Order: sequence, then C-alpha cells, then structure tokens
Amino acid sequence: MEDRVDASTVKALRAVTDRLESDLRTLVFAPPTAFVYDPFDYARPAWDAYCARYAHAGVDAILLGMNPGPFGMAQTGVPFGSVPFVRDWLAIDAPIGRPVREHPKRPVLGLACPRTEVSGLRLWGFAREVFGTPEAFFRRFFVANYCPLLFLEESGRNRTPDALPAAEREALQAACDRALQGIVSVLRPRMVIGVGAFAEARAREALAGTGVAFARIAHPSPANPAANRGWTALAQKSLQDLGLL
Repeated sequence: MEDRVDASTVKALRAVTDRLESDLRTLVFAPPTAFVYDPFDYARPAWDAYCARYAHAGVDAILLGMNPGPFGMAQTGVPFGSVPFVRDWLAIDAPIGRPVREHPKRPVLGLACPRTEVSGLRLWGFAREVFGTPEAFFRRFFVANYCPLLFLEESGRNRTPDALPAAEREALQAACDRALQGIVSVLRPRMVIGVGAFAEARAREALAGTGVAFARIAHPSPANPAANRGWTALAQKSLQDLGLL
C-alpha cells in the first residue's frame, strides 16, 4: 500500500488542532484540579511532526486513548508517548517547552524524562512487535487521544476527565467531540477503537450517525489486571477478532 500522507491531510489536522486549542482556552477548572498541562500548547511541534510523518487518510482504524499521562504525552506531545518509543522508534525530535504552571512533582523534561509511561511502552511495543516498522503500522492505524489535557491535583495525583464535575466535563467534551469529528473527517477511518471504555463511549456519542464502526480494546494501563497478564497478546487477539490483523 502506498503512503497517503500529503500536505492537505497535514494542513487539515493542524486546523483541527488550532480550533481545539481555541476552544480549550475558554475553559476553567476548579479544585481539586490544581494544574492543567496542555501538550498541544508547549509541545505542539512534536504533535505536528507526528501528524506530518504518520497521519494517513483512509486508515483502517483510529486507536483512541483518553488523555495524556504525566510520563507519556505530557512529556513528548505524542499520544501514549513513552519517551524511548517516541525518540527511537517513531524518531520524533522536536522542541518541547514547559507548561505555564508546572507541578514540582511532575516536571516536563521532554525526551530527557527518565521515567516512562507503561501504557505507552505496551502500546508502541505491540505496534513494533506486530508490524516491525512505524510506516507499516501507520498505513493501517493512527493513534490519538480524545482529550489533550492532563489534570493534576495539588498532591500531584492524576485526575482523569471522567472525574471532573459535570459542568466542567460537559464543556470539555463539547470541545473534544468537535475535534474528534474533525480528525475522523480528515483521516476517514473505517473504525474508531477506544483504548478502554471511556474512549469508546465518547467516540460512540461524538460520532453517532457518521457511519464509522466502533469497538474497544483493553487499556494497557498497569491498573488493568488483564493488561498485566500480557497486553500484546490481548490486543492482538482483539484486532484479529475485528478483522484488522
């Protein structure tokens, strides 16, 4: 299959990201949310490089995560962005800044961050094991997050979007739904696969009536006992059952 990355695809994804960033700037989050990191702000060159290199129109499926982890996309600007995979396998090398307000326990060190996200290690490790090269993987799939924001409490504890108060959550979802609709319009996948229940539920609601098919695979987080028993085999079987491998 020939590569289908082209200037119009990249330009359209940048426009979707610009609109999302404009929407997010109007949002306010109250305690217990104390810090909000937006990688599309301080790590935008990395996201743009990721899209420019790997976003293909007409993919089989988008793998959709929830939101950045503190040692994943928050550090690298790439969804599930485990530093070793972003740097060495995806070969993304772009300037990464710092959030305007940064929790002292969760500094953004970019590709120099010594910690890594287990979920990212598992997801990109699966892609490398099954497909070999990024190019082979991305001709079939694209990986994105539903929400680009990381929420931290005063203690440094991660706060997921589904835990936000209703008014904050609804405003955030309105912006993220529009962005997901935009990404799907640009990439034209046959299917959107939620990595975990939250992402699948948001995709089903945001994309209802579009003709896109939906599915779910287990989340690779260490908090998921099934993932700890061998997430690569679990994901591979799920995608095989969906006719994607």
